[in-house]
Formats: sequence, structure tokens, C-alpha cells
Amino acid sequence: MRLSEILRTDCIKVPLASTDKQAALFELVELMGAVGAVTEVQQLKDAVWERESTRTTGIGHGIGIPHGKTDCLDELHMAIGLPASPIEFGAIDGKPVELIILLASPADQTGAHIQALAKISRILTDDAFRDAVKIAESAEQLYEMLIQHEAELAGA
Repeated sequence: MRLSEILRTDCIKVPLASTDKQAALFELVELMGAVGAVTEVQQLKDAVWERESTRTTGIGHGIGIPHGKTDCLDELHMAIGLPASPIEFGAIDGKPVELIILLASPADQTGAHIQALAKISRILTDDAFRDAVKIAESAEQLYEMLIQHEAELAGA
């Protein structure tokens, strides 16, 4: 599985309009709903916020990877948002978030969910890639960066 297979350019928002954590997460869920990736927007909002309320998904380095599982999805979906200015996320390193990657999964696909989270984490271990993505100027540019980085990893 490639992350570019579960992400569409119309599920990338540069910049996000939201200025706080909950609003940013909900903005990404609504983006998924607007393009038909998810039909039960409120159900996904509830799942993502419930998960976030148990423990922050701010993993450090200015990155948040919120995620939720729900019965209203048939397959994995991903959305990415770049806040206009960093958002307080309660991250483990205490730093605000500059890149939010939302993963939404069917409730019965734990293996695929964990695999996707691992792939997200793996691509973000590359400092140069992580820094470049945070300053992408458009959804298309960010998506192309992801495709290129995945190709480089596949060839390594």
C-alpha cells in the first residue's frame, strides 16, 4: 500500500482555515465528506475526537497524526492539512503542530490501519521531506512531494 493510493488531492487543504486543534480535525473530516470519501461526517468526527481525547496524536516535530475508525467507511482514507499558523496540539514534545495528517479507517480493518500509520510515521522520519511538506504552497505540490518520496523509498 502506498499512502498516495489513500489520499486524493481534494483531501489536502493548504492552508487550513482553523486555528485550534478540534476545529482543524473537524475541518479535515468535513473535507473528506465534501468529496464523498465519507458519508457519515459526524460519526467520523466523533471517532476522531474520541481517539484524540484519550491521548494526543501530536507526535512531535510539528506533526499531528489524528486517526479514527468507524463503520461508516468501506476503505482507508487520508486527509492532510497545513495550518496557516502552528496549532497547539498537546504534542509529546510540547511544540505546536504545522502538519496534520488525518487517517480514517473502517472499524474492522485494524491491520490496514496500523500499516498506514506505520507508513505515515516512516515517511516523516526524513527531516528534509518533513520540512519540505510543511511549506508546500498547494495541495497539488504536497501530493507530488508524497508521490516522489514514496517512489524514492520504493527504489531504496
